[in-house]
Amino acid sequence: MNPDRTLEWDWYPGRVPENVFVHEQAYLETTYSFELFQSRTERAIEIGAASSIYLGVMFDLGKNARVKIGDYVLMNGARIICDTEISIGDHCLISWNVVLMDTRRLPMNPDLRRAVLQQVPLSDPRRAIADSESSPIRIGPNVWIGFDCCVLPGVSIGQGAIVGARSVVTSDVPDYTVVAGNPARVIRKLDPLEARAPRVPDLASSE
Repeated sequence: MNPDRTLEWDWYPGRVPENVFVHEQAYLETTYSFELFQSRTERAIEIGAASSIYLGVMFDLGKNARVKIGDYVLMNGARIICDTEISIGDHCLISWNVVLMDTRRLPMNPDLRRAVLQQVPLSDPRRAIADSESSPIRIGPNVWIGFDCCVLPGVSIGQGAIVGARSVVTSDVPDYTVVAGNPARVIRKLDPLEARAPRVPDLASSE
């Protein structure tokens, strides 16, 4: 990252927000990822050592939101919708089109939802956002989430778990399990010894 918080290789003429921490050994492909970023909290986003945030990742953070991404995480084309907190552990693989949402941003009641939508043409920018409950999402280390998955508010995914493609995760996922479906259900258990992450250099300690 350049001193003015631009990216030398970026196709988009933006800057990394001041309250976003990117480890010097992490890779961030474009500042377009912050086009919907609104958080005013200190260190609203932390991107750990050797993590890679590729094209299509969008950080849609509300004013009080925080996102923490661990070391050696790979994210490609995911959308992070956060109003409270989302944490992603070390060595996680988040595939394309994954949605992590700790808030629904719209009322469940259809009458209230209709009223919000009727205000969209009158707003600038045109966005359908209303006050709604939010609940943190916590993803443990060494988790693999397949493409097109959606993780809903309040869900915790245990370490070493795998979420099958196009699953909707509505409840907690135990450590070292494979889940899939809508809603996601346990398919099988994994051997923790076989699922253990390989030893890699501790880049975080080299700061």
